[in-house]
Amino acid sequence: MKKALKIIGLTILIILALLLTIPFTFQGQIKEMVKRFINQNLNAQVEFSDVSLSFIRSFPQAYVGVSDLVITNFEPFKDETLATVKNISFTMSVKELFKKASDGPVVVNSIKVNEAMLTLKTDKFGNENYDIVKERGEDSATESSGFAFDVEDYVINKSAFSYVDEASNMAIYITELNHSGHGIFSADASELDTKSEANVSFSMDSTNYLSNNPVKLDALIGMELNNNKYTFKENKGFINDLPLEFQGYVQLLENGQDIDIVFENPESHFKSFLAVIPKTYSKNIENVHTTGDFKVKGIIKGMVTDETIPTLDISITSNNASFKYPDLPKRVENITINTSIKNATGNVDDTYVDINALNFKIDNDVFKSSATLKNITKNMLVSANLDGVINLANITKVYPVELENQLSGILKGKLNTVFDMNAIETNAYERIKNNGAISVTDFVFSSEDIVNPIHISQADMTFNPGTVTLNNFKARTGDSDLNATGTIKNLFGFLLSDNTLKGNFNVTSNLFKISDFMSEDKEKSADNKTTSDMESLKIPAFLECMITASANTVVYDNLNLKDVTGKLYIKDQQVWLENMTSSIFDGALSISGDVSTKNEVPTFNLNLGADGFDIGKSFKEMELLQNIAPIAKLIQGKINTNLKLSGNLDNEFSPDLKSISGDALAQLLTTKISADQSQILSKLEGALSFVDFDELDLKDVKTHLSFANGKVSVKPFDLKYKDIGITVSGSHGFDKTVDYNAVFNVPAKYLGSEVNRLIGKINDAEVNKITIPVTANITGNFTSPNVKTDLTGGVKNLTQQLIEIEKQKLLNQGKDKVKDLISGVIGTNNTKTDSVKQNQADVVKDVLGDIVKGTTTKKDTDSTKSGTTVNNVKAALGNLFGTAKKKDTVK
Repeated sequence: MKKALKIIGLTILIILALLLTIPFTFQGQIKEMVKRFINQNLNAQVEFSDVSLSFIRSFPQAYVGVSDLVITNFEPFKDETLATVKNISFTMSVKELFKKASDGPVVVNSIKVNEAMLTLKTDKFGNENYDIVKERGEDSATESSGFAFDVEDYVINKSAFSYVDEASNMAIYITELNHSGHGIFSADASELDTKSEANVSFSMDSTNYLSNNPVKLDALIGMELNNNKYTFKENKGFINDLPLEFQGYVQLLENGQDIDIVFENPESHFKSFLAVIPKTYSKNIENVHTTGDFKVKGIIKGMVTDETIPTLDISITSNNASFKYPDLPKRVENITINTSIKNATGNVDDTYVDINALNFKIDNDVFKSSATLKNITKNMLVSANLDGVINLANITKVYPVELENQLSGILKGKLNTVFDMNAIETNAYERIKNNGAISVTDFVFSSEDIVNPIHISQADMTFNPGTVTLNNFKARTGDSDLNATGTIKNLFGFLLSDNTLKGNFNVTSNLFKISDFMSEDKEKSADNKTTSDMESLKIPAFLECMITASANTVVYDNLNLKDVTGKLYIKDQQVWLENMTSSIFDGALSISGDVSTKNEVPTFNLNLGADGFDIGKSFKEMELLQNIAPIAKLIQGKINTNLKLSGNLDNEFSPDLKSISGDALAQLLTTKISADQSQILSKLEGALSFVDFDELDLKDVKTHLSFANGKVSVKPFDLKYKDIGITVSGSHGFDKTVDYNAVFNVPAKYLGSEVNRLIGKINDAEVNKITIPVTANITGNFTSPNVKTDLTGGVKNLTQQLIEIEKQKLLNQGKDKVKDLISGVIGTNNTKTDSVKQNQADVVKDVLGDIVKGTTTKKDTDSTKSGTTVNNVKAALGNLFGTAKKKDTVK
């Protein structure tokens, strides 16, 4: 007995070992068999990573698996992927593995497909990317005529399917597909038991009829394989949660498919209607109380060919129905639905949808509508009627819809419209026939593009052929009020086809605060704002309009603009401002230019004109002007200026100072300066005590500035202080750094008593015209400046020149020579620049002292001069400077 058990155990181990090792022996043969099948049947590039064989996994049958299968098209869909499959496996008898090509086809018993993605496509020329099966000749057809494809089970798991027809603009997408079938395909007549579930989307001509709707179908299908006929027997399908039952058949013919199917929902209560709506929106309908009926019936009958479709007769009806969710306070009642989808000819263009009635009532508000849609596969023709009242606040009280922002307001309307979709898309207004009116009262609108909700107290619109007249529009947001009238073009194109909304509007406002649209009230607006703090506001891309605006007061940041008027042209996320005028800073402001949010960073390009601005007010309250001319805030008076500015805007629509470039031309009118409030002027007064900057004459001063990369460059301009001419030039940065030169053309009389006494000794009228240029270098920054002057060098040079003049006078060189020297002094001093800072009075005394000392030691190098003359000169200079003393004599 023990020996028998050993033999049996050893035999089992040997068989198991053979089952495990033999597949490796046949691995290459299996790959060749798969390649042979592909090459014989498919006209496409096929790749796979591996082919595996197992005798254990599906014992006693053999298991063949193909991993990472990819099928890629040839022309005209070159390099486009037709299908990808993570794994496809087959089971078959072991003997099928030993067949040669001459032994006939391999018989497969089951197929399993995991994670397949199939993309079918028909281009606008009628080419099909799935037409990849090679055509067979008569001989091959004869050889395979007795073939029985014996598949008992097949499974498709976690797969997806898409079909796009560019010619008809139709698309079908099936995702999360799980399908299984069990049957015997080899018999002439058999049954296939199938179970399917998937999410289905279907669109035609840009209209979505199904959007990721869950579909289920459990069907027992009778198959007549010889006639290619498939008949629905026991079955039940679901679209969302709406049950449907089918009867009829589909038969495959040489020239198409013959279809004869009847379907309906087995239950007739109105809850079946709510079941059509995706659960995401309808929520749990189990406890919803409903009354009335809901019925879907349909007949699809006829041939599907290249030219025809089956005839259609589908009806959707409901009479005097109602529903109420248990957790919501209100009921929708008096619901009437009478809709049909029909095609009596089999010509796809003759399909139409007739919505005879879609009516309901909430509280005392009744809404009625009807519509017809014809030529739906091409240029769809629409005729619709709307008549009723809707309280928008009741929407969330009757239906469990989740809105980002609460709706409120009363919508009333009576409208008839007739149009074709091509007219909507191409703005052919003459083919859009509208008649009626719509009004909105107490409507509150919130959006991710605005911070504060907009409360529309009243809006009245009249619909005319091609246009909509805005008769009245009154709204508030934050503290701002808006009143508007105008004309709207292409409203239906905007609503139905994402076209541009066009119009012309007249807008008035008593108070318009920019902050109500651009900055957040943290307490009031937190629930309304959905945009990130890092995002900039965008001018709507869908809007193209001309706005003639007028506002009594516009508040921008800390600026109050009065009597604002002008025009705004909006297009392609850009606003052009034309003839914008306003009163501000006791003067007049004009603006023209554009603002664009088309790029990620908003930009602006503006021309600003200021006429009679109060300098103190404007430069104190406008940050931009403070950075362009910081010292101007110390000036009292009026200014005229023209500024050209361009640059970027920050998230709050304020200029980004680092990006600004442009230039400005300014003219000062009657002015007064407060020098004691400026560190720069205070230090200049300390260095140049003969100038009182409070007394500067700034009237009619003109300056030209340019700025870029955060730096302002000032071209030379002239000022006057009494009879001192001043020329200023240089630059400063928006970071408050300064680098300026101020050249003071100072008459000699301002240089102290000693210089004045020297001039008096010369006693010539021309000497009084002598000036010296004193250059002041101003560096550092506005709050801590560094000021240096070349006063020392200027005074020393002047003194030496005056000495030379007096010498020539005493040496009897003649009046003409003296005048030439004086003219030379004047000419030379007009070109002097260089700087050293020192107290002026001490400088003059020290310089003159040095010169006087020098006269007592300097040797006369002129050998032609007589000693008497030299002594006379020395004596004269001594008298001139008051340094010579008379000797006492004894009588």
